[in-house]
Amino acid sequence: MKRLFWLSVALVAAGACAEMRPDGHFGKRLDKMLANHVEATDPVKLAALYREETKGHWQTEFWGKYMHAAAPFWRYTGSERLGEKITASTRAIIGLQEPGGYIGNYAPENRYSRGWDVWGTKYTLMGLLHYYDATGDAKTLEAAKRLCDYLIAERGPKGRTELRFTGQYGGLPSLSVLEPVVWLYNRTKEPRFLAFADYIVKQMTEFPDGPELVKQADVPVAERRLTVVDKYHSWNPQHALTKAYELMSCYQGLIEYYQVTGRKEYLDAAVKTAKSIATTEINLAGGGAAGEHWFHGADQQWRHISWQQETCVITTWMRLCEKLRTVTGDPFWSEQLEKTFYNAYLGALNYEADTFAAYTPLMGSRAPGHHHCRLHTNCCNANGPRGWLCVLNRAFTADGDVATLDFYMSGLAEAKLPALGETARFRLYTLYPREERVTITCGTEKPLAYTLRLRIPSFAAGASVKINGKPVDAKLPPGGYCELRRKWRNGEIVELTLPMPVKMHRLHDHVAFTRGPVCLARDTRFHDGELDEEVRDWAVKAEDLSAFRLTRADDPAMFMSVTGILPMGSHDEDKDQECHPRAVHFTDYASAGNVWRPDNRYRVWLPALIRGREY
Repeated sequence: MKRLFWLSVALVAAGACAEMRPDGHFGKRLDKMLANHVEATDPVKLAALYREETKGHWQTEFWGKYMHAAAPFWRYTGSERLGEKITASTRAIIGLQEPGGYIGNYAPENRYSRGWDVWGTKYTLMGLLHYYDATGDAKTLEAAKRLCDYLIAERGPKGRTELRFTGQYGGLPSLSVLEPVVWLYNRTKEPRFLAFADYIVKQMTEFPDGPELVKQADVPVAERRLTVVDKYHSWNPQHALTKAYELMSCYQGLIEYYQVTGRKEYLDAAVKTAKSIATTEINLAGGGAAGEHWFHGADQQWRHISWQQETCVITTWMRLCEKLRTVTGDPFWSEQLEKTFYNAYLGALNYEADTFAAYTPLMGSRAPGHHHCRLHTNCCNANGPRGWLCVLNRAFTADGDVATLDFYMSGLAEAKLPALGETARFRLYTLYPREERVTITCGTEKPLAYTLRLRIPSFAAGASVKINGKPVDAKLPPGGYCELRRKWRNGEIVELTLPMPVKMHRLHDHVAFTRGPVCLARDTRFHDGELDEEVRDWAVKAEDLSAFRLTRADDPAMFMSVTGILPMGSHDEDKDQECHPRAVHFTDYASAGNVWRPDNRYRVWLPALIRGREY
């Protein structure tokens, strides 16, 4: 698939345009997804779902979710075929708008009630606004305004029911409409949309029978409960506020609202909540949630868990990390995003890159997602492609006279430096995160004096940097940035080395291994023993971990193969070879089980052998 490398990302915080154009392994993965998933989807069929009146089906979310990625990727590829599909589907959506402004599939008596209709309106607004951003089409913006006006009339301050009492899960799905409402205000500057956003924020924060998103920001996300249970919450009061995807979507809206109003308490609440998620819920693969709810997942991740780390949850977590990195400048969020991308996210995308799994466990096998709403698709398939944009948007950015690389993959990185009115341009060559070295070649048209910042992951203690072959005396703080200030000239070469030590993690009589940002997993394709074989973890020494080596992966579907010598087996006195240290093979979590067959099983957390005196 030919790419025209035309992704321009408007960074509100930095006021600059930047782009990342990956090639190599990850560029090929992206190309396959664009060809086999994004371009292969027919959005006109997704638009046709609005014609069916229903009491509870949520199929009107599919088109907006698809557009959330398809419209930016249309600009990225320059594909006429994709543009024609998107345009036809948008026209179909607008053609279904009722005289009063409603666009949806609910019968009049069921609209904006206990179903998912407001949630559908949220994604319809997002889809319309993405198309407007891509084309500037005034009719599309007008359709979005009329749809929002209909929602305001029905469920705004003078509506028939408070917005928090619509939808399910304590109103979280409905209240997450805040995000596109703020988008609409930003594009129109019409006061009624900001007033509606004010109203939604109050619904989110000021009522004890609502989610109280500021007051509960100090409460771990798995422990949040409604302070007052109303009759509208009768069917899910105990776990209404632990719904992972919808909770994060509400905080995403609060951050958008903060950017408009400057009310920092909302940003602070979002940061506290996201750090709670990172600490108590996100597992070694960067995913989280079970049954789509928070459940203290970081502490429970060693278990066999059903409905683990839904792709919608993964993608929404990536969006939240992307937004927080943009707004706060804290590289912690880039590190979280990197971990999720290289593991849980790419692990949910099948090898042919034409579908995303609905759920991706840490042990077992992988399979296609189930069908939703009697359709041959599901919410995760619609949501999945958006995750790629989170990385591309944050990979290379500029602010003033500082250009920042947050992610490392082979490709071309460009960013316009606002203070100079010139473009910083670099060519990256790397096999990261398989290998440690990143080569960054300057491609500016003329000498330019500015600062290049390189993110140093927290695991990369001992990182080093050279410019034109000479070591540079610069600070390389793990979890921070290395700042290189100089007059950059065409052809100058930066060599960054990021050590990726193997680390053994212990949790409830189980162990798991990571290498740099990558979670490792055993896989049956190695044919090197049973996956539930015990590790004598007390016998694993630091030198054993440092001896892990990259090895050849015979399976082309594996991005990475890592081999360590580990003490395996359960009988210390047994002289059988199986009970002595031996070679054990691991692959990266994204590659584990990625042929999607029941007989291809994998496992992240391995049982640790308990010695008798420790019972």
